[in-house]
Amino acid sequence: MAEARFADAIADFGCAQAGGDTSPTLRLNLAIAHDRLGNHEVARRLMRAVAGDMPDWDEPWLRLGESLRGQSRLEDAVDAYRQALERAPLRQESLISLGVLHLQLQDGVAAQTVLLRACGVAPLAPEAWDALGLALTLTGNLAPAVTAFGEAHRLAPGRLDIAMHLLNASAEAGTLGATLALSELECVANPANPVAHALRGLLLDRLGRRDEAIDAADIAATLAPDSAELVLLHGGLLARALRLREAATVLRRAQELDPTNPRLLGDLAAVLMRLHRPAESLRLLTEADEKLPGQDFILCNMATATSAQGRQEEALALARRAVQLMPQSMLAHRTLASVMPYVDGVSGAELTHTLIETAARMQRAPAAPIVRPDPHRRLRVGLMSGSFRAHPVGWLTIAGLEALPREQCDLVGFAAATWSDPMNRRFRAICSAWHDISLLDDAAAAALIRREEIDILIDFGGHGDISRMSVCALRPAPVQMKWVGMQFHTSGLPDMDWMITDRWETPPALAPLYTERLLTLPDGYVCYSPPADAPDVVPSPALANGFITFGCLNNPAKITSRVIEVWCAILRDLPTARLRLRAQQFGEAETVAAFHQRFAERGIASERVLIGGPLPHRMFMAEYNHVDIALDPFPSSGGLTTCEALWMGVPTIALPGESFASRHSLSHLSNVGLQDWVVGDVGAYRSLALRWAADLEGLAVLREGLRARVKASPLCDAPRFGVGLDRALRAARVMACAESQRETA
Repeated sequence: MAEARFADAIADFGCAQAGGDTSPTLRLNLAIAHDRLGNHEVARRLMRAVAGDMPDWDEPWLRLGESLRGQSRLEDAVDAYRQALERAPLRQESLISLGVLHLQLQDGVAAQTVLLRACGVAPLAPEAWDALGLALTLTGNLAPAVTAFGEAHRLAPGRLDIAMHLLNASAEAGTLGATLALSELECVANPANPVAHALRGLLLDRLGRRDEAIDAADIAATLAPDSAELVLLHGGLLARALRLREAATVLRRAQELDPTNPRLLGDLAAVLMRLHRPAESLRLLTEADEKLPGQDFILCNMATATSAQGRQEEALALARRAVQLMPQSMLAHRTLASVMPYVDGVSGAELTHTLIETAARMQRAPAAPIVRPDPHRRLRVGLMSGSFRAHPVGWLTIAGLEALPREQCDLVGFAAATWSDPMNRRFRAICSAWHDISLLDDAAAAALIRREEIDILIDFGGHGDISRMSVCALRPAPVQMKWVGMQFHTSGLPDMDWMITDRWETPPALAPLYTERLLTLPDGYVCYSPPADAPDVVPSPALANGFITFGCLNNPAKITSRVIEVWCAILRDLPTARLRLRAQQFGEAETVAAFHQRFAERGIASERVLIGGPLPHRMFMAEYNHVDIALDPFPSSGGLTTCEALWMGVPTIALPGESFASRHSLSHLSNVGLQDWVVGDVGAYRSLALRWAADLEGLAVLREGLRARVKASPLCDAPRFGVGLDRALRAARVMACAESQRETA
């Protein structure tokens, strides 16, 4: 429609010229019409010709500047705007346009000079004050920038983009509280202005007052129910507060309002992934990729969703495509590193290389000095994670941390996400100080850790989606360690000094795969804390059923095609046997159907493979009451899942590989004296399953005594683990002090 209108305008101008009208105004309008149709060279010749005929008129130069800027010829556009201002020094449009152009060129000083004039000439123009705020931010003048954005917001209280600029400048300047106070007054004075409530909500969110923030965003969305931006803002705050079901509902509403917005589709898909609905998420992401191709956040979420459906090779291809298209994207590299441990055939060396490449993209800083070099003083240990809750991080570390001698070790928590459950309260109880770093950027979080004078910082996030590994790259502590929580292999980060491990996870032959030193604990690398309300162990179900039931309660991302091949071979060898699978992702019918199809293609009917979705934790553990033998997936093994199976009396057949993630079950089984359940190849895996399936009596005896055996083993011996961990931490501290003294000698 627009092209037709400009074409008609050109025809009309041509008729006017034919009738004798050759005025500069007509010729300039003709040039503008050509420019809008894409005839840029024709347009610019006409503009320059008009400028030559009318040497005192600024309009042709202003229009020429707009044309050049639209084609990214920025330096030429600067010259054109300057020519316009020489002829009309106080023209608002030229001043603002030149100022914004200097911003595009990252010349904050020049932009500031021009925009100060613009604000003087047009004090009621919000765009002038907004651009001035951006220029002041670029030159580091944060307090004046807040004032400029505040004036722009006062003049245009309905513009969300200006409100966002004010928010971000206030955060950088450290004036969020003052801006919130003004925002509160604005909401009282203009209660029907949705942007005022939206700004208040965003300010509250930055200040950590999440529930109030969500309420304010809800008011904004209610006042403007047809604004996709404000509804999306409400959904985003719900998602950040991990109120995921509410977030999905609100984001669906935003999608209805703006169905073609690929970023909105991506946000909704990310929430659905957290709700363990990978198939639905992938459909939205595929649509988003078609509308906005080549975006890292879309491709990376597609890779994650595909992996969650057990399609590891496709996920790897998507992650590699993201890295190829956007080699500087940290998200792309992190996604590739997170997908690779699940893929058959990826060597430990390949995974190490990818993780080194990922870590290399993090901004780094010099190592923090050892504040007090006394190697024997009471240790101050920082714990950093977004998973201080009922999560593998909690179940596998809390008992050991609780057992550390308080008189020798002071713990400080740095939480990258806010949780409130019994496990979170246990973490808070053992810490002398607790800090929420979820709203702090990396530099601010690192500064906080330095102020706490942490001797040893332990990361529990790795390269996961709530990771703060980038804080470790800024070296806030003199000694830094990686422990449970996306601990699938080396971190690849030169600033990560130690990997907390054991002799089964990282035997000497695999040590070259790690960029860290290996802090090898005397027993296992974790201490399992079984839930107090775990169901009782029941007799082997095979005794009542008359057939063996195998089971795997792991994430389907770990169930590769090769694993399914081996499982199907076992089921073919035992025609009456059953296999039970259960995971949160299996709450989605499409994912269940896809897995049934994969088994059916290998000759195993769906009635022999019982697939179930999410359950409350106690009921989930009770699933093992229906399982005789657990089958560990590979190359990514079970971690907490194997511990829970053992606690419920179910032994696990495991096949370890080279990566840390492939050896969790080896560690746990060895730690409880079941090394004979660990095999070296798929043939032995299959043979061991058949041997135990034929020994129902032996299996029943093992099951009956397994919980007591696990309870008495180092896997659950918290006091013993605490002693070992304390000695290891102390040894690392002594070594660091000695190295520091040698360096300063």
